[in-house]
Parts: sequence; C-alpha cells; structure tokens
Amino acid sequence: MKYPVEKTEDQWKEELGLERYRILRQKGTERPHTGTYNLHYEKGIYCCGACSESLFESNSKFDAHCGWPSFDESIPGKVEYVSDLTHGMKRTEILCANCGSHLGHVFDDGPTKTGQRYCVNSLSVNFKE
Repeated sequence: MKYPVEKTEDQWKEELGLERYRILRQKGTERPHTGTYNLHYEKGIYCCGACSESLFESNSKFDAHCGWPSFDESIPGKVEYVSDLTHGMKRTEILCANCGSHLGHVFDDGPTKTGQRYCVNSLSVNFKE
C-alpha cells in the first residue's frame, strides 16, 4: 500500500532507532506496564512516533488496566485498520494512515460509549501539548 510518507526500511531504522523500529516497522509489542504513556494523562495529542501525524486526542485516553496506553477512539481518518490473524488470534491491527507504521490493535471490549479499546504501544507515539 502507498502512504503519503514513504521511506526505505534503512531510512526508518536510522531515524527511529532499533527499539522504535522494531515496534513501528516490524509490528513489535512492548512489554506491558513498561511504556512511558501507559499512565500518562496530560492534555494534548498523541502523534505517530514515525511521522508525527496526529492520531489520538488525550480526552479519548482511559486506563484499561491492560498495561498499554488505551484510547476509545482515534482522530477520524488518521488510523488504518487491518485484519491480523497472527499468534492464533483474530485481531484488528491499527496503523498510522499517513506512513503505515504499526501502532497496536483495537478491540471491541472498551468500557466507554464507543465500546472500543485502542491498545497502543507507547513507543509508537509521541505526545505534544
């Protein structure tokens, strides 16, 4: 798939560093309860850690007690949804619609009115006030 922001994997690796590259470009996952933004509740915007595209507003963040930052909705048009059948599970992967970087997964078990839980790796996002 073509995205507005396209780079070679070598360029991504150099810009992101090894751990962020593993999460964002190789579809990795952080260990639970280790990410910077898991229990972060300041007002602002969570942006893609690869291309800086705005993805989630802080008012959509909640504590899902799952160990990863959780949101009940994304900014419209900013997240792409892809079926993920890896690890013997049926899940929906979420990607940045601007650069195709892996963010995490979305589940239909959220406690808010949307019923959604966007489970996001802290290393896949940056926060700005």
